[in-house]
Amino acid sequence: MEQKFGVNSIDLQELYDFCEREGETVSYQKGERMECEGEPSRWFGFVTKGCFKYVTRGISDGKEHITWFSFEGEYVGDYPSCLNGSPSQTTIEAMMPSSVLRVSGEQMMQLFNQNISSMELRSIIGEHLLCQARARYLDFHRATPRERYDLLLHRCPGIVEHLPLHAIASFLNLTPQQLSRIRRAVTFED
Repeated sequence: MEQKFGVNSIDLQELYDFCEREGETVSYQKGERMECEGEPSRWFGFVTKGCFKYVTRGISDGKEHITWFSFEGEYVGDYPSCLNGSPSQTTIEAMMPSSVLRVSGEQMMQLFNQNISSMELRSIIGEHLLCQARARYLDFHRATPRERYDLLLHRCPGIVEHLPLHAIASFLNLTPQQLSRIRRAVTFED
């Protein structure tokens, strides 16, 4: 389970093995959706090729805001929502031709209900997601735009070669012009 873009901080081998054993490989074309915001969430999996963006729309302006990415070797899905089929909180869309080793939320619940060890895995994943969300929230308050860009490059070293500027800017809550200035400053520092 190689991670092409990102660095994951927890061992998900047991969950990956489950998806490999019980799931199916599903291909997505660029722009194709794995989940749609507001519709019942159904899927969880591991990206085996490509990457996905998590998108939500602004309440008043309908503008697209990218809230997260899942890269090769990482899991993808609206994890808490897929477990009970509640509405997805974001749209999850392929940013390039991508493949996912995918299982349903029902299959995940069957795994988690098997024994204490699998229930602990559920807890670890939930805690990991909470830590990621909290760190991202805190970074918006404690890090400058340049520092947020540096943090993203640390987590996903290959991101700038594979994703468009506007997608990275949206994720960092910047305009493309602000991100261009930051990238220009980084270039001239080297």
